[in-house]
Amino acid sequence: MGQQLSIDKRSLDGFEGLHHAVQGTHVDVMQLGRGKLRGSLTHVGLGDFSLSIGMFSVGIRTQRIATDDKLIIGMLLNSTDRVTHWSFDMRPADVLVMPPHVAHDGTFHGSASYAAIRLDLANVASLFNGEPMLSDPANWVRKNHYRANSPVSVDAARKLPLIVSSLAEQKAGLSDAAADFWRRSIIDAMTATVVDSLPSDTRGPLPSALRLVRDVENHLATAGARPVHISEICAAFNVSRRTLHRAFYDVVGFGPVTFLRHKRLGAIHSALRHSDPAAVTVAEIALQQGFIELGRFSHYYHSLFGEYPSETVGSRYSGKTWRANPESHRKQFHVGSA
Repeated sequence: MGQQLSIDKRSLDGFEGLHHAVQGTHVDVMQLGRGKLRGSLTHVGLGDFSLSIGMFSVGIRTQRIATDDKLIIGMLLNSTDRVTHWSFDMRPADVLVMPPHVAHDGTFHGSASYAAIRLDLANVASLFNGEPMLSDPANWVRKNHYRANSPVSVDAARKLPLIVSSLAEQKAGLSDAAADFWRRSIIDAMTATVVDSLPSDTRGPLPSALRLVRDVENHLATAGARPVHISEICAAFNVSRRTLHRAFYDVVGFGPVTFLRHKRLGAIHSALRHSDPAAVTVAEIALQQGFIELGRFSHYYHSLFGEYPSETVGSRYSGKTWRANPESHRKQFHVGSA
């Protein structure tokens, strides 16, 4: 069903495994730390978009040659020792920009994990529409380092491995709408540190906050039940996140992320109510609507609707609501089942 999702995970058992895994990627590697290298490399493909996550147990050195024509945005997820890229010292959740056709060298002095996305420079205008600095290709043609200075950045680094592991467990594939949502979510997490570094959006009064919120609501009505990511809204109306945030707080009293979450929760409620409990799981429907942490999703759902997802499943299908034990339900979600 829908857009092709591909996930290739390779376990690394020794340096040769890492050396073989990166062949053909414009990158050369060498081992620096003592001991047998262990780890993994995971490649996620969503259509023509790709994300790579790697982890290794000993220090390594990486070098990219200048023939690579892709823009690479990388994030350090974790490390036990010093990490340097060019002359930049990296900390977890920091983001590195490697422009096309620019050689790169990096040194990991101990075990570490990282994430990276590869993009065509020509695509940044559409990917970051609404953020003038990010949507200008000229701002991606020099090497750069963005320091993580907020909980938003740290949370983004935490989410990336969760997204990958949840997608890997999705046996039924993704709809086109869900694939687009998760592609946007990955880009959003990878660039959260960059967006957080942009100047505050305090450029005078909002261009009719009420009109902007109404336009967003009309956009959501046209989208129907499919999940809509905040980056899609910014691109559709050519507004920055900060402008959108100010408008929603002014009109509805909370931000657009919460507003969109409520919209997705409503779509899940309708889907669960009309679903056959024997044919679909809560986890499958939640993932299609952009939720990966099922314990947190259950909390959001119960807070909004006053019932747990398992109480909604098939209530119309069976003619009555199945009343699950709340304590049992909470345990279900915290272990990642539905």
